[in-house]
Amino acid sequence: MKKLIVAAAAIAGLAAFGTASAAGDLAAGKAKAQAVCIACHGPQGISNNPEWPNLRGQKAQYIIKQLKAFKAGTRSNPLMTPQAKLLSDQDIENVAAYWSSLPLCNK
Repeated sequence: MKKLIVAAAAIAGLAAFGTASAAGDLAAGKAKAQAVCIACHGPQGISNNPEWPNLRGQKAQYIIKQLKAFKAGTRSNPLMTPQAKLLSDQDIENVAAYWSSLPLCNK
């Protein structure tokens, strides 16, 4: 019985984490993504350049972590660092929610 309770608590915790990871505004995220991200990452979040990652279907927490690292300067890239510095924390949450809401594509 104790194992069942622990397992149920773990599942509830994972469900809460998943909800929190996509807490941004999808419409605002889409608008910001269309204005900022698509030039390099493609209009559908699928990059034609192997140097640039696909964003479509990426986990929100991963996008948030990477954008915040670029913004803080703990991760550096000549293209991404200046772009990330222009984003507010809310912008980051929004674009992460948008890209993570899209289904993965097999490209």
